Amino acid sequence: MARLKHVDAFCSYCNKMTKMEIVGEIAIAGDRRKWTRCKTCKHTMALDVDSNIKSSQNLDLSAIKIEDCKIYDPTASYEIGDSIYHKEWDDVGKVTGKETTSSGIKSIIVEFEKSGTKRLLEQFQVQPN
Repeated sequence: MARLKHVDAFCSYCNKMTKMEIVGEIAIAGDRRKWTRCKTCKHTMALDVDSNIKSSQNLDLSAIKIEDCKIYDPTASYEIGDSIYHKEWDDVGKVTGKETTSSGIKSIIVEFEKSGTKRLLEQFQVQPN
């Protein structure tokens, strides 16, 4: 398997999905997270990037019907295996993974039929000013 150098992840400082450069390993036995650096703001955080390397070859996404899906909402909670419909992209997909960044932001990894693998926010709470 090819070694990842970049992943798409939510940056809590930029407050958006961005490219993250993998910059190192965490030296704690059993810890699967890696140090990543935001390409936009240069903030560094620990992120479980290995959980996102999954084979989607055996997923039959063409059989998913929109009426059987949960409509994607960044404030909602999802489980692995849930079918998702993203209104803005007009695309269906299946949740293949979940993760929490070092800053506590939760996200889901979804394999979409048209858009491919995407990382989306989960249980996101907007902070009042």
